[in-house]
Parts: sequence; C-alpha cells; structure tokens
Amino acid sequence: MELSSLLVHHARYRPHATAVVFEQQRLDYLSFSTRVDRVAHLLTGLGVKKTQRVATLLPNTLELLELYWACARIGAVAVPLSPLLTGVGLSSLINDAGAVCLVTQKSLLPVVTAVLPELQTLAPERILLIDGGEPPWGDYAALAAAAPDREPPAADVGPDDLFNIMYTSGTTGLPKGIMHSHRVRAMYALLLGAAWRMTPESVVLHTGAIVFNGAFVTLMPAFHLGATYILQRQFDAVAMIEAIAREQVTHIMVVPAQIIALLDSPAFDPARLASLQMILSLGAPLAQPRKDQLNQLLPGRFHELYGLTEGFVTILDKTDAVRKAGSVGCPPPFSEVRVVDEASHDLPRGQPGEIVGRGPFVMQGYWGKPQLTAETLRFGWIHSGDIGYLDDEGYLYLVDRKKDMIDSGGVKVYPRDIEDIASRHPAVAEVAVFGIPHETWGETPLAAVVLKVGADATASELRDWINERVAARYQRVQEVVILPAFPRNAAGKTLKREMRDPYWAGRARQI
Repeated sequence: MELSSLLVHHARYRPHATAVVFEQQRLDYLSFSTRVDRVAHLLTGLGVKKTQRVATLLPNTLELLELYWACARIGAVAVPLSPLLTGVGLSSLINDAGAVCLVTQKSLLPVVTAVLPELQTLAPERILLIDGGEPPWGDYAALAAAAPDREPPAADVGPDDLFNIMYTSGTTGLPKGIMHSHRVRAMYALLLGAAWRMTPESVVLHTGAIVFNGAFVTLMPAFHLGATYILQRQFDAVAMIEAIAREQVTHIMVVPAQIIALLDSPAFDPARLASLQMILSLGAPLAQPRKDQLNQLLPGRFHELYGLTEGFVTILDKTDAVRKAGSVGCPPPFSEVRVVDEASHDLPRGQPGEIVGRGPFVMQGYWGKPQLTAETLRFGWIHSGDIGYLDDEGYLYLVDRKKDMIDSGGVKVYPRDIEDIASRHPAVAEVAVFGIPHETWGETPLAAVVLKVGADATASELRDWINERVAARYQRVQEVVILPAFPRNAAGKTLKREMRDPYWAGRARQI
C-alpha cells in the first residue's frame, strides 16, 4: 500500500497513457512519474527525511500534484495549506506541523516573509519557489531539472506510515491537522473508484482546490486505475463546460456552489455534457430543487457524498438519486453509520440524533492533539457533530449541524428545513439560514440570500414568501438579507460564521 508504487506500475506497464493534463501540458504516465522522481531527489537533496513534513502554499498547479506523489515516494508527509492563509493563520499551521520545507510561488512570498521570524522549524533556504527563486529562496524548477530522473532509493514505507496531514478548512474555528496514512489513501483509491465506476479509460476533471480533502475522492481512484486526470487552475463554469466537451470528461466532483454556477451559466447545455458518467456533489448539502434540476437535465449521473475528512462517508448512488431524494445515501462496503443519543445509544429509525461512523477511511488522529482525538474518535467511531436519522432501509438523511442548530425559546430550529423551502423560490440562487440574537427568544432565524442573475425580488417579499410556507411558527425568519455573494473558503464552502458573527458581536458588546 505504498502509494507511489501506483505511478511506478503505470509508468512500466502503461507508459504512454495520458496521466495528467494541466493547461497546455499533457503528460503520460512515464513522463509524470519521471517528474515525480526528480522532485523526490530534490527533497532528499535538501535533507528531507522520511516522516518529516513538507508544506505547500500553492493554488492548483502541476507542481502541487507532483509534490504529493514525491512525498509519498520518499516517505515524507505532505501538508497542503490553503493559499488564502495569511499572518498568524499561516505561521501557526506551519509551526503546528513542524514543517521542514515549504514550496510556494512568488505572488505568495510576501505573506511568507511577513511571518518568517515566527517560523520555528523552517529555514529560508528550504523555502522553494515554483516560478523562479533567488537567494535565500530556492528555485524549485531549476533544482528539479538538475535532479536525477531515476527512482530514488526505497524508503521502506509501510501502510500505516503517515501520507499527509489535512488541515480542516477552519469554518468553525482553529483548523485541526487530520492524519491520513498510506493505507487510508489506498482505501480511497480502491473503494471510491468502484463506487464511481471508474476504469483506466475514465477522464477525470477537477476544478476545485486540491489542497482540500474532497479532491482525494476522485484523485486517488484516478491514479490507482491509470485514468486521465485533468486539473484546472481554478473553477470557472464556462471553462469547465468547454473542457468537458473538448476532453470528453467522464467524471467530475463539484461542491454545491459550483453545481449552481454550472446550471445557471449561459453556456450550460446538456448536450455538451453528454460524456459525463458521474457528477459527484460533496462538501455541503445541495438544495433539493437543484438536485431535481440536475437529475432531469442529466439523468442517471448524480452522486452525493456526505462525510468527514476525519474518516467516514455515506454515498447516494446514481441509481438511488431519485428513489431516495433527500437522502445522502448509505455507507460503502466495510463501513458503518449509526445515529445515537447523548449517551451513544442507538436511536430508533426515523429519530434524529448524532451521526457516528467508522470504516477504512478513519484518521489516525489529530496531529499533536491527543485529547481532541479522544473526544472525536471513541472506540473506533468518529463522532461527527452532525444531526441526522436513518430510514427503514438504513439510508441516512441529514437534519443539520449541531453547531448550526438554532435554540429559539427552547425549541430546536434546524436551518436546513428553512433553507430547503427558501431555495424553491424562483428568484433564489443560494440561501444560508443562521441564528441571530432575539430579546425574547434568545435567537431567531435569519435568511441570507443570493439572487439568480436577472431576478427581481425584495427582501420583504422573500421573507413573507418563506414564512407563508414553513411548517411551524418558530421556523419563520425574522429577516431576509440579500447579498451579492456568500463568503467562502478555498474549498468553496459557505462561511456562515462570517455572516453570523457580526450580529452576535453586537450582542456581546451590549452584554
């Protein structure tokens, strides 16, 4: 289960099959594997040893992709960091990981140099720039070009050796470093490739940031099977549609905001996307009207994945997408999901409780945080903090996040229930509901809305429309706020906290 053996295998037995497409570069498996060999030698030449951490601060680039595999080849640990990080957010994660090497680019160098005095384990000469360096910074391209193109010496990497540390995106507070081994990533390759019906002939397109864990649910199966992996620098709906049509893409993974952008794009045409065999949505709930729209326009392709980077998933298969509308599916083979009460006792079918799960994707723990690990991973079960229920067939339905639940006068209000209704308004592109302070009830729902292009609706009209349709009085929104766009992290997740916190900051000042 040493992951870099996948590239060695394909370079030997399928050397001329297309491995990676990035902008104008098309690399077969032999060429890509050779590049990885050079980068592996580059890292060992800098003194990077097995188990040491190599951090990256990069957007989607070919260099970031090859660094993942080069770290695997020498037994180093890849630590991908979001290029949106700055200041203490950046320095705290580099220090937390104990990174001995950092690869970045010139445009991000100012944010690195600003925190350089605070970095405890990182010397300037081990900071490499992919687009040309000068002392004290290293020139990644020049060093890689000068490195040997042969396989590096065997690193004796075992299945339980650490492959990477994935820092959570920080939507709920300080990020935590989630440790995944070679074994876990191999399980991603084996189990998810089967779930998506991938083959060596598959063409996989990825447009989201590969510094986030969601990217690995298609990345690992693609390289395991020797498929073609197309990486775009960033998401653009028109460019994505054009790439699907031009390259005859078969598999895509997108977050809900990207699905909405695709469906609403003037360039959207089901005929141009006919090659798609799988459209996977993950990262956040997709509103049911959008699922219905997708299943109507591109039937028999939609999958949905619910899960935690910490280590369990459920999958709504394309064959269940209509029959089990509203569900996020069931656990894949070798995995289990339960719904429990506060004492971790199983709840009856149909009764909401905390979702817990286990299986072959479970993390080794949070890097350097044994107490937090023990709180989340109990007797092999990951406690998600999400609320859901199981139906009579064992399919999972999400209710909401525990932390997002609104306590209005002692009544539990789940934002998703209100979001599902608001999203059905013909003028609404996206909606996010969260609790704001209320003098009488403690907190009450507010709906933030992004309108569809060209739509004409006022906040008061939307508020009245929503409140006429919710199931209970306590679900009525006090206010609707129309925004041009939602704040998001680099993974495309909506940052409710950034919208909610200003309201609660005002309450704190009053107290």
